[in-house]
Amino acid sequence: MGLTADAAAPTDAAPPAPVEAIDLEHLARMTLGERGLEAEVLTLFEQQAVVLLARMRDSAPAAVAAFAHTLKGSARGIGAWRVAHAAAAVEMDAIGATGEVAAAVSGLAAAVEEAKAAIADRLRPRTAR
Repeated sequence: MGLTADAAAPTDAAPPAPVEAIDLEHLARMTLGERGLEAEVLTLFEQQAVVLLARMRDSAPAAVAAFAHTLKGSARGIGAWRVAHAAAAVEMDAIGATGEVAAAVSGLAAAVEEAKAAIADRLRPRTAR
């Protein structure tokens, strides 16, 4: 007789590790470890996120979904997993016209602010750290 899912999963397993605002290992893979390219990509992401969030606040649901989809892909590219997850939620709410779009955009804005703080820290000169 084979193991069941309950038998295979330990009950005293540690909770999953918290996800960083920016997955630096993923970012390094995507930028081939080049710090100059990393800085450029992070700066572009931050600028794009600010613009797209502003546009989402004043757009029709179809446009909100498109902006969220764009931000989701960009976030995945740099390892901003929380932003990607929040953008996916906005996209789904906008497509489904659930009436929860404003709340989802607020959650996305919070995730973007967290990523922006991590980006600022990452781009701060090493002597200032």
